[in-house]
Amino acid sequence: MTYQGRKVFTAGQVLAASDVNSTVDQTVMVFADSAARTTAIASPTEGMASYLLDTSAFEIYNGAAWAGGGDITSVVAGTALTGGGTGGDVTLNVDLSAVTIPASQISDLTATATELNFVDGVTSAIQTQIDNPLASFITDATTARNITAAADSGKTIRFTSGSATIVTVNGSSDLAVGARVDIIADGAGELTVTASGATIKAAEVSTTSGSFTIGAQYSAATLLCVATDEYRLIGNVAAV
Repeated sequence: MTYQGRKVFTAGQVLAASDVNSTVDQTVMVFADSAARTTAIASPTEGMASYLLDTSAFEIYNGAAWAGGGDITSVVAGTALTGGGTGGDVTLNVDLSAVTIPASQISDLTATATELNFVDGVTSAIQTQIDNPLASFITDATTARNITAAADSGKTIRFTSGSATIVTVNGSSDLAVGARVDIIADGAGELTVTASGATIKAAEVSTTSGSFTIGAQYSAATLLCVATDEYRLIGNVAAV
């Protein structure tokens, strides 16, 4: 094929067959499929372009074979990606759970990697507590309560029953070391904190099955976890 680039013909000009053939060879020729193209162009030359209707493929002859009209032959999904493909519209999906961004790559970050790890696992519940700090204050009018980490850790519990009330701390309380529960005896009934499997130490007594009373009405005490299943009861308390 003789490459003519863009050729301008004048009115009345007699066209040579070579001019016509060269011009046609530089257009995008449309074929039903690759077999029809092979039949029509037995000996293609480099630079010829074609469009195949059956596959909607635009291809250029590169001197050795008909190839796609671009450098990309496929899109492969790499780390944290799914999807990809070898033709047509290709979609890549990002698996956010598999993405890790080092702190050093965040240009305006002032926190260190260690500080960021402090918030690992943080949920929306923390924001709820910030927005509504009163959510950590509980009023309990019942006469029995088992202390649990899920319901009571970090809370202030105001007991208001007029009858004797028992607060139980056991092996299933599972408060984290350093966690505390503040207890207020606002009811007229006696308020007792009982150990049941867990260890409570207060008023010079250490017990896994004993009890402590919290002063008179309006007295208060703090239950503090110092080790796994071990607690200190701090305040106006007395061993029973």
